[in-house]
Amino acid sequence: MDDAWRDQPFDSPLVDARAWGPQLRFSAPSRLVAEFYREHEAHLASPFLLYGSGDFHYLTALRLRRVADPIIVVSFDNHPDWDVRPPKWGCGGWVNRALELPHVRCVSVWGCGNFECWWPHQLFGNRRAERAGILEVHPWADDRPVKDRQRRGAILGDNWHEHFEHFLEQIGGTSVYVTIDLDCLRAEEAVTNWESGRFEVVDLEWALRKLRESSQIIAGDICGAYSSPHYARFKQRFAAEFDHPKIQLPPVDQIRRINSATLAKLWPLLAQ
Repeated sequence: MDDAWRDQPFDSPLVDARAWGPQLRFSAPSRLVAEFYREHEAHLASPFLLYGSGDFHYLTALRLRRVADPIIVVSFDNHPDWDVRPPKWGCGGWVNRALELPHVRCVSVWGCGNFECWWPHQLFGNRRAERAGILEVHPWADDRPVKDRQRRGAILGDNWHEHFEHFLEQIGGTSVYVTIDLDCLRAEEAVTNWESGRFEVVDLEWALRKLRESSQIIAGDICGAYSSPHYARFKQRFAAEFDHPKIQLPPVDQIRRINSATLAKLWPLLAQ
């Protein structure tokens, strides 16, 4: 989709879909998404997939179409990706597309560190799904007022392990799809196109091991590595540039070293 991973990691099979990148980045009309899916349906069915920027995270919802069994989707992401506003297909609302699939029992998002889970911005989120129990968001509340720490799903740095283990007990061995957006990590461990989160790599390593101990990870993906943005349409570019934060980036070689080092730790645990 982009040049986030210039070198092919782990000798994995490579599909060059960069021609689609500018058309699909950040958001795309349903017509284009359908065309892309028809062309790459077989590739998207790969059990474990690595792709580029988190601007393409909504491809996860396409991948979930091919899963046959009832599943829980576990997402590690600095954003809840639950926005109910248009466009239908975009990185900020892909969780809603996943919840439309009958075999997706629940989506559980861990490590949200931005403003979208808090008043008044949460008004644009899928609160109906959250109230129904089919969507869980677990935002960091360490720097929030005490009353905000009572928010449903809120976690703190010193108690999120306990909350995650309780979640694993609740899902009771159900098959799991895991998606990791690298923006959930601190800036020192992942360079992305979005705000950085608060997880450390060791946190995700722990979580992946716990998931494998208690459930079957049947498929998963990793996205979120930084790539230079290119767009095919004016409105798409305008919306994306308005929504993206202004980030001070390190040199390109350093970006690749940081992201490659993180991937080398996470990919074997996810795709083993």
